[in-house]
Amino acid sequence: MSPGPTRGDSPTRDLRGNPFHCDCRIKWLVEWLSSTNASAELGECQGPAELNGTRLSQLHLQDFDCITTALVLFQSLPFQALAVEPFWYQGEQHVAITQPFAGRCSLLEWDHLDGAFRAYASINGSSPVACKPLVVEGRLLVVLAQLAGGSHVWRQEGASGRFVRLQELGPQRIRKPNALASFRVDGDWFLAVADSSKAGATTLFRWGGRGFYAHQALHAWHRDTHVEFLELAGRPSLILASSSQRPVVYQWSRPGRAFLRHTDIPDMDDVYAVKHFRLRGDVYVCLTRFIGDSKVMRWEGSMFRDVQHMPSRGSMVFQPLGIGNHRYAVLGNDYSFSQVYRYDARSGLFVRFQELNTQAPRSFAHLAVHQRDFVFAASFKGDTQIYRHITIDLSA
Repeated sequence: MSPGPTRGDSPTRDLRGNPFHCDCRIKWLVEWLSSTNASAELGECQGPAELNGTRLSQLHLQDFDCITTALVLFQSLPFQALAVEPFWYQGEQHVAITQPFAGRCSLLEWDHLDGAFRAYASINGSSPVACKPLVVEGRLLVVLAQLAGGSHVWRQEGASGRFVRLQELGPQRIRKPNALASFRVDGDWFLAVADSSKAGATTLFRWGGRGFYAHQALHAWHRDTHVEFLELAGRPSLILASSSQRPVVYQWSRPGRAFLRHTDIPDMDDVYAVKHFRLRGDVYVCLTRFIGDSKVMRWEGSMFRDVQHMPSRGSMVFQPLGIGNHRYAVLGNDYSFSQVYRYDARSGLFVRFQELNTQAPRSFAHLAVHQRDFVFAASFKGDTQIYRHITIDLSA
């Protein structure tokens, strides 16, 4: 191809015979042509396929979508993790990481001097599977769910910043916890604990001023693996995922101050986890299956309906992430690379975008600090990874 125009050049360019691939690499040329009286004689695109035969003079700057994004490795944390929970406290965003093999919950913050994340506190346990931070009445609480040794609520002491045990959570009710969800309904704080034991029941606890106390038993003897809180048509709702039946949707009854079974999610047996997101006023869910297709579904008034299937082989997490104006869904994989999908507004579907090499991922979470965006990837078999979300101009 002829070199770019320079000052003093003739305003006419004969570009015949040049094989133009009309992607972001020639955006500068289209911009130059549109800003001068120059013309491009017989210059045509020979790729991509949808632009074959198009004259350069017919191209416009809006034809080029040259801004893309990427997740690049930023920091590795030398421990295995099962869950990552971002939370806000005292105007800063933090993250709680559940470390089952180390037997602790670590709290991380951004270190302004080193420009990296560091652990500033930890809560020791015996076999933690979930670590849920929440701020109640101005106090930072951390609920540590464990397979053995009991599940407990811890409270941070204001002056010292250390954590002290506040209470044992439902010692007669929690047999094999697998996931936690915290939320507020009608001014009250609630904590839902998904119980995956054969003889257990997912239980709803309500904050009573000095601790969380049992409020309602849900879904007994179904080996629930996950609980997700969301709002459907303005009504507080819960979705319980189970290894024994299809996910069940509960909705809040204000007269009874309890969650009542509303419906289930069709054609989706053996769902490990359910995560929701909102897009253009609609509610969607990402449903994870270890073997078989994971799905994106949309709420349509009374039930969820299929939007998209993603092949799953060894998936324990299918996590939607919203970063700025971008919407992603990350499908973890125990046997290969995890797939990052990015939402395409034109098709209304998620398209494959990037692969992440995180061993046996169990949780993905977005954290924003000081105008920078990060994605934490908890690894069950290797180092937990932190990726930075960056913007790339392909025309530069």
